[in-house]
Amino acid sequence: MKLASQSQLSSWLPSIHPQIWIFAIGRFLSEVGTGCTLFYAPIFFVNQVGLSAISVGVALGSASISGVVGRIVGGSLADSEHWGRRRTLLLATAILAIGSLVLAATSNFTILVIGSLINGLGIGFYWPPAEAVVADASQIENRRETFAIARLADNLGLAIGIMLAGFLIAIIGSYRWLFVIDAISFLMFFGVIYVGISETEQQQIKESEKTELFASWMAVLRDGRFLVYIAVNIFFTIYISQIHSTLPLYFKNFVIKSTTEGFAQTTISVLFAWHLVFAIICQLPVTSILKSCSHTLALTVSAIFWAIGFGLIWISGNAPSHHLVWVILALAVFAVAIVSYTPSAASLVTKLAPENQRGVYFSINALCWAVGSFIGHPLGGWALDQPQIITSSYWLCFILSVAIAVAILQYLSRILAE
Repeated sequence: MKLASQSQLSSWLPSIHPQIWIFAIGRFLSEVGTGCTLFYAPIFFVNQVGLSAISVGVALGSASISGVVGRIVGGSLADSEHWGRRRTLLLATAILAIGSLVLAATSNFTILVIGSLINGLGIGFYWPPAEAVVADASQIENRRETFAIARLADNLGLAIGIMLAGFLIAIIGSYRWLFVIDAISFLMFFGVIYVGISETEQQQIKESEKTELFASWMAVLRDGRFLVYIAVNIFFTIYISQIHSTLPLYFKNFVIKSTTEGFAQTTISVLFAWHLVFAIICQLPVTSILKSCSHTLALTVSAIFWAIGFGLIWISGNAPSHHLVWVILALAVFAVAIVSYTPSAASLVTKLAPENQRGVYFSINALCWAVGSFIGHPLGGWALDQPQIITSSYWLCFILSVAIAVAILQYLSRILAE
């Protein structure tokens, strides 16, 4: 298939709701701060604070506990006529700013857990209304592209944040200021939402369309098609958690080049910047290519790319030479896997969810990320604390898990009749 031409892009870009562009600016600003900490947090807490890899994995994974509460409450508030998407987003960004400041002050395991719990709560409040805002402002014919623009803003911000972090660490040598920058970025996002985001039209629900909170949640839990999607979505979120927490420490502390050390800090910064830049380059073309595919086929393509990427990571730790080349290829493949996954997954949730229950549906969808982090972070920390042979085999196990994910997707395709 050919990449989207200029005329194809212009055919749907003007139809994107103006509020999406404003929201994308806010997401970009917040992700610059997140990029400063996302890949450096485990390195900081292990190598400078002095915690073990498993304890850091457990602490970061604890964010999933508060994240579950945040996602449940956040989804309900997003659908509420009294709160709605906008107010829930304002609450989320305020909590995230506080959490980043606590993490900046981390000196022991207890403070790290407290900061992670606050951060997890904020993330939980954020994702259901954030996805619902994009869904509300999109049309069926451009839904995947609309979600792709939001993800593009995220990835662009992360890429700039990673490069900024590498620059700042080289100058000031302190990781703590990165978390302060993260807090400032969330306050800027708060300002963008306060000034530029209004409640979406779909949130102005007619009296006859209102659904009681308990009944709304029970209706979602009885949606068999959605539950099958949730089962496979957990696989994807576990995979993504490995990029955020396990891989940076793996690159830093394990022998993946011809010396007795892992990659240098500046090399890791460039590697993950490359990963995100490649995702930015691929986001719209891949979305355009997969637009004609069913949601389940697009997710299957993503799963295959995840398997290839994990295989390349395994090679990077076991090949006799050219370790950096294998890592570069792996991160490029992971970028394609992610940009294949995110717009299609969010678009599928929007398709399955009634308009007046999108907050709750996206709440449960966001719970997958909490579950993925809760499993993925400690699992990765455990693997990195094991002998080299176990750590190396860890990546092969993920390749096998992709076969299970693909099988579930084939079943979902049949029941959706896609």
